[in-house]
Amino acid sequence: MTAPSTFGLSSEARNLHWLLTNLVEEVPGILSVAVVSSDGLLLLSSDETLARARSGPDPHRRGPRSSSADLATVVSGIGSLTVGASKLMDYGPVKHTMVAMDEGSLFVMSISDGSLLGVHGSADCDMSVVAYHMALFVGRAGHVLTPELRSELRKNLESAEGTEGAASAEHESAGSPR
Repeated sequence: MTAPSTFGLSSEARNLHWLLTNLVEEVPGILSVAVVSSDGLLLLSSDETLARARSGPDPHRRGPRSSSADLATVVSGIGSLTVGASKLMDYGPVKHTMVAMDEGSLFVMSISDGSLLGVHGSADCDMSVVAYHMALFVGRAGHVLTPELRSELRKNLESAEGTEGAASAEHESAGSPR
C-alpha cells in the first residue's frame, strides 16, 4: 500500500497521523495498528509507518497477512460482536477488548462514535504497556475524530489506493509486449 501523504491535510488529520506514528514507533511489540470507523472502514493504518521503521521483511512478523486492512476487518468484526454482547447483557458500552493468543495479542479500544483503535501485538509485547499507550491515543484522538475528519481520512486513503492502482497498472503495461 502506498503511504497516504499528509500534505494538504488538516492539522487535525496530520495530528492523528503523528499520534499513530508515535504509538507504533514508541511501543515495543506492536505489529500493526488500524483506526476503523463505526461502519468498518479503515481510516488510518500503520502500514506506512511500519514500512519506514522496518528495513526489509521481518521474518518474525506474523499476523494479518497483507495489511492493516485485514486488521481493520478483524477489529470491525470483534467490535460488532462485543457491542452486541454488551447490549444483550445490558452492561453499557464496550470500552476495550483484548484477545490473548499463543503467538500474539489483539487489542480493540473504542475511540468515539463507534470508531475503534485496533492493535496487533507480538507474543512478547507487554500488554499493559500497549493498553496504556492505546488509552493515551484514544484520549488524544477521541475529541478530534469528528465526522468531517473521518471523511477526510477516508478520502486520503482512497486517493492513496487509487494512486497505487494507477502506478501498478502503468508498471504492468510498461512491462507487457505490445
